[in-house]
Amino acid sequence: MLDLDILSYNIHKGFSANNTAFLLHEIRDAIRKQRAELVFLQEVIGENSRHQRHLDHWPGAPQFEFLADQIWPHYAYGKNAIYQHGHHGNAILSKYPFDSWNNIDITRWRFSQRGILHGRILERIHVVCVHFGLLAAERRYQRRRLVRLIKHSVPVGAPLIIAGDFNDWTHQLGRRLQRSLGLQEVFQCLQGGHARTFPSKWPVLAMDRIYFRGLQLLDGERLLGHPWRDLSDHCALRASFRLCD
Repeated sequence: MLDLDILSYNIHKGFSANNTAFLLHEIRDAIRKQRAELVFLQEVIGENSRHQRHLDHWPGAPQFEFLADQIWPHYAYGKNAIYQHGHHGNAILSKYPFDSWNNIDITRWRFSQRGILHGRILERIHVVCVHFGLLAAERRYQRRRLVRLIKHSVPVGAPLIIAGDFNDWTHQLGRRLQRSLGLQEVFQCLQGGHARTFPSKWPVLAMDRIYFRGLQLLDGERLLGHPWRDLSDHCALRASFRLCD
């Protein structure tokens, strides 16, 4: 039997919701206090030469390495959006080594580059971090790509967690995704509806999700109040699972 705490968070590239403050150090402190074994992150900067030149507190390592430092010895990063001065994407920080991981390009249009970061830990637990697009047609395409990936790469009986920013405020994508893959969603199970996570100061839209199958859900929480409301434009989500042999 194994208990597994996870956190999912769109960190807004380390900047406050209105982009006036660089808060990556504060984000690191906040996520460390959650003591999660796995952290699913979106909008993580891997490189940005412009910020590195102009911001005094810019870390000397990629953001995912800086956040993982000394707490999560293992991490995977998927470079999605690539531009002249750098790139950003999704990351998974883990206290367990990855047996394997892969980043799959699900970009529908060039102006909105997206990916699916898929890894496996402990030889059988599949973990997937996603950040879908803002347009409905884009999200439909990305849902189909995600379903195809899971059906092709994840055995039906294998424990699976899919977490991230789905931008699915209309709730259309989630229902189809759950039917296609036999998934449950943490806050639907606990509260009867998805957690509202955007904007973080006054959350009204349910953008972020944690889907799962093959695990027992123990608990879940939307992280509100100080310091979370000031760290990003999204709320973080936390969940606890039990894996029974």
